[in-house]
Amino acid sequence: MTVSAEHQRLLRLATRASLTVASILVMTKAIAWWLSGSVSLLAGLTDSALDAVASFLNLLAVHYALRPADDDHRFGHGKAEALAGMAQALFIGVSAVLIGVQAVQRLQAPQPLGDTAAGIGVMVLSLVLTVALLAFQRKVIRLTGSTAVRADSLHYRSDLLLNGSILLALVLARFGWPQLDALFGLGIAVYILWSALQIARESTAILMDQELPADIGERMLEVVLAIPGVQGVHDLRSRVSGSHWFVQLHLELPGDLPLHRAHELCVQASAAIRERYPRADVMVHADPV
Repeated sequence: MTVSAEHQRLLRLATRASLTVASILVMTKAIAWWLSGSVSLLAGLTDSALDAVASFLNLLAVHYALRPADDDHRFGHGKAEALAGMAQALFIGVSAVLIGVQAVQRLQAPQPLGDTAAGIGVMVLSLVLTVALLAFQRKVIRLTGSTAVRADSLHYRSDLLLNGSILLALVLARFGWPQLDALFGLGIAVYILWSALQIARESTAILMDQELPADIGERMLEVVLAIPGVQGVHDLRSRVSGSHWFVQLHLELPGDLPLHRAHELCVQASAAIRERYPRADVMVHADPV
């Protein structure tokens, strides 16, 4: 079982694009925060810095996950993507706590903001880059189903809200409401923490071999039962590992069926599922009725 060259190219391109965007945002937000002293902008800087670290780990994890199966890992290395998702959840959770602490401190001891114009310009740039990255990630997820890219996309979607909130806070501060800056920072911290929990939940489901959604399993059964000669199907099992789906099922066939014909039906059942779900690696066992 191998991943197509096009899938490998898309996955590597997605992780590099994510790291590039995060690095650009770290540099620009650092300059804008230094000029303005905005706590909401500091929240964005902290989040982007941790995004850069998480994206780098993601790049390494995807590179490892794309390695073909070997003697020690017969089912491939796809779960490296879920491990990367857990690492991202940890980084994002830490950033939420740091932002929340900074926001509370600023609420207790308000400070005037400096130049907000640079911050506003940086946040507009952040929104543009984030929207472009999300559009590309959505395409990669649709074509590959990558867990790591999906986790990356989830926290960049939260970044979209974060950056929009920071932009609004800076604009309001510019018009005479600087106290809202810390409140926005605190709200952003709560949202980032919620995003981290979502990523951790999805990654945990993969590491614990959770089944594919029930509707997908039902459609697989329908595809197999439509094959002439198949009298029934039972014990369909599935799990996800990176970009791969591992599926096992038992075909119910006539007990007097020749072995070669039973084998042909098993191969046909496996091919029918793979035709509909190309990411599926299917193992079929024949049982006599």
